[in-house]
Amino acid sequence: MRLIKFILALTVVLLSGYSLITGEYGSLPYTQMLLGLMLLVMGMSEMQENRKVIAILLYLAGSFSLFVSVYILFI
Repeated sequence: MRLIKFILALTVVLLSGYSLITGEYGSLPYTQMLLGLMLLVMGMSEMQENRKVIAILLYLAGSFSLFVSVYILFI
């Protein structure tokens, strides 16, 4: 879980930095999708540590982020 969180976080930071430096904002929906996946993975790890309230909040935030990114990409 820790490695997956690290890879997702690094990818989000790199894509965000690329968008910020170049002014190209076409990659932002993909960045948001990866951020949503990262929040879901964080929710899974929090659920394993029996922090259910934080896990549920992370699931909700991740699901909303994924919904918005898919909405932006396909509609």
